[in-house]
Amino acid sequence: MGKEEKSGGCWGWFIVLIVVGAIALALGLTLRNKFHHHNDDDSPVPGPPGAVTKKYGDALKVALQFFDVQKAGKLENNEISWRGDSALTDGKDVKLDLSKGMYDAGDHMKFGFPMAYTATVLSWAILEYGDQMNAADQLDSAKDSLKWITDFLVNAHPEPNVLYIQVGDPELDHKCWDRPEAMTEKRPTIQINTSAPGTEVAAETAAAMASASLVFKSSDPKYSSTLLKHAKELFTFADKHRGSYSENIPEVQTYYNSTGYGDELLWAASWLYHATTEQTYLDYVTGTNGETFANWGSPTWFSWDDKLPGTQVLLSRSSLFNSKVASNADIKKYRKTAEAIMCGLLPKSPTATSSRTKNGLIWISDWNALQHPVASAFLAVVYSDYMLTSRSLKIQCDADTFTAKDLRKFALSQANYVLGDNPMKMSYLVGYGDKYSQYVHHRGASIPADATTGCSDGWDWLSSDKPNPNVAVGALVGGPFLNESFVDDRNNSMQTEPSTYNSAALVGLLSGLVTTSSVVTSFT
Repeated sequence: MGKEEKSGGCWGWFIVLIVVGAIALALGLTLRNKFHHHNDDDSPVPGPPGAVTKKYGDALKVALQFFDVQKAGKLENNEISWRGDSALTDGKDVKLDLSKGMYDAGDHMKFGFPMAYTATVLSWAILEYGDQMNAADQLDSAKDSLKWITDFLVNAHPEPNVLYIQVGDPELDHKCWDRPEAMTEKRPTIQINTSAPGTEVAAETAAAMASASLVFKSSDPKYSSTLLKHAKELFTFADKHRGSYSENIPEVQTYYNSTGYGDELLWAASWLYHATTEQTYLDYVTGTNGETFANWGSPTWFSWDDKLPGTQVLLSRSSLFNSKVASNADIKKYRKTAEAIMCGLLPKSPTATSSRTKNGLIWISDWNALQHPVASAFLAVVYSDYMLTSRSLKIQCDADTFTAKDLRKFALSQANYVLGDNPMKMSYLVGYGDKYSQYVHHRGASIPADATTGCSDGWDWLSSDKPNPNVAVGALVGGPFLNESFVDDRNNSMQTEPSTYNSAALVGLLSGLVTTSSVVTSFT
């Protein structure tokens, strides 16, 4: 009897412990759900930036320095030892100061179309991830580089219907291999106007001005107002005087030929809507122009020539954060297309693109191969943070669903590939890591700062088998071939030439990964 009573007592206590444990577990789950809002994808809870991830913080600092490498004009607080003042008389032929701005790539051309795109993407990165940049002590650098471009764009727009879109003659420029500080070739200017319109470049410049006006709205309201005034005038010019700049100015076709201007009109109107909150710009993108140009339901690749993916993601921000806009049928179409883009990027999605390397890098083109994966990953991290902030737990990809965490994982995979997690075991970001390109296709980097060379005798430096004497720090080189090989040769411009617009997208991507945080629900 005594043994039976003792056994029964133990069993009773065991039952009590199970009940107490179940209650504690239920209470814990309740509290977790209360404070985590059912966030079942393990993403960080919205709030201020968390601790900086050193890897991405270091890479961001490096990437931003390429803008200093590319600056033209009279340099201020120059930290690139082998760079000096250059192009000081640009614009003199039309009595304008066009000395600022940035050289496009490894050459000394100022191409307005990709330069304006660079400014728009850099503005977008600052607007979404300024807090993260600040946590990594890089916000001032990003804003300084942005203003160096927008100062140029303001001066390049002396009249409402006139915009200077190019400085330098590509044929003359590419006949020389010289340092920008030693240029002697003529640097003519090209303009668009009502007689020779260029809708895409005028609209892209409007987008740059509108987005930058938001960046400087609190820190420099007067400058912000100036930028917004130019943005409105340029958008009106672009819309009322429609015409492709590639058709009206044939000499630009060889370098930055446009495939259409409808995407730039929608992109510019979207940025003006965010900058002004004026209904007229929302009506523009959701009315006839949306029907004509938006290409809803057909994902494309974000680039200097195709702004539709950027527009679709940017307008998804309005859909997710503005209840008054969310019910608009056309805004829903933009968001649906943005999610189709995301589904295409996710490697496990049933609609995943097959356009990627064996090791998972998005790959579209031999030339400048890293442009598309970096730009796509930037959009992915932005959209993932839109989901996080709006508490939108999932996107639907056919029968499967994916979370913000899945998108961030994809973005991380592309960034990590660029930074060294690739078959070549090298960083495609010059100056980051232990192994990176030593033969970047870049004139200034390839010629010693104390060398005395002119237009023609500088070619010896292009053909030299010695590594560049100067590090083009922050340069994102073109990238690998489809088989993931990379030939580090200065003459291999297909793979070793960097560009400012690639750098803008990379800065955006790294800024989104440098720490965990939500994005703001309104730029204003």
